[in-house]
Amino acid sequence: MNLKKLLSKKEETPSCSVVIVAAGSSQRMGTDKIMGALGGLPVLVRAILPFQHCDLVKEIVVVTRMEKLEHVANLRQKYGLSKVSKIICGGETRMESALAGVSETDPKVNLIAIHDGARPLVTEALIRRVIYAAHEKLAAVPVLKSVDTLKTVDADGIVIGSVDRSATVRIQTPQVFEADLIKGALTYAVKNNLALTDDGSAVERMGVKIYTVEGEDENLKLTVPHDRILAEAILRDRGDAYADRPWL
Repeated sequence: MNLKKLLSKKEETPSCSVVIVAAGSSQRMGTDKIMGALGGLPVLVRAILPFQHCDLVKEIVVVTRMEKLEHVANLRQKYGLSKVSKIICGGETRMESALAGVSETDPKVNLIAIHDGARPLVTEALIRRVIYAAHEKLAAVPVLKSVDTLKTVDADGIVIGSVDRSATVRIQTPQVFEADLIKGALTYAVKNNLALTDDGSAVERMGVKIYTVEGEDENLKLTVPHDRILAEAILRDRGDAYADRPWL
């Protein structure tokens, strides 16, 4: 990792590459949640469009499954996703797929955002907020405060303690990092077979502080069938920004 680069003075306006991770199996959803329709558009397309329209984003790398490469390429052409520079095959784990994506980004861009392809309601405002935070602090993630009481349980499901809710948050994406930092962290995670579920965890293992910004309740991740119903309701309430596009 180039520490001199990490500590060097940042440009006034940040520049960011984006990696969209869309290589999951959708087991809990029961159907292909990434390619399925949401409000008339594929979920993956909705996840990409806010980055496509953000002026801080210079390129988008999509990581998907081998059998979906051609389909994603067709979506790029159909929906005018001109910032999608590469479409590549992911790995067996989240860390492997994320590493594959960040390894294909433009080395001249100093920030990398990693976003779940299953989060189709991300807004440009959130994207900008996280990018600017990482521009200043090297690593930033959007979070939501926990509103439920949290407990720890044993292997038999018996409550064994309470968690301080005031010090607990739920992590979202996009997560944004200095480019060399996230490349080094993910390389270490994959090399050591670390079972991590988010990219920030890999950076934590490097001893680097991760700063938080306010996330958005509507930036939900499609995981189970009920999530799609909720997402459709959110789009109706928003007055879907992409409803009048010519491809519909």
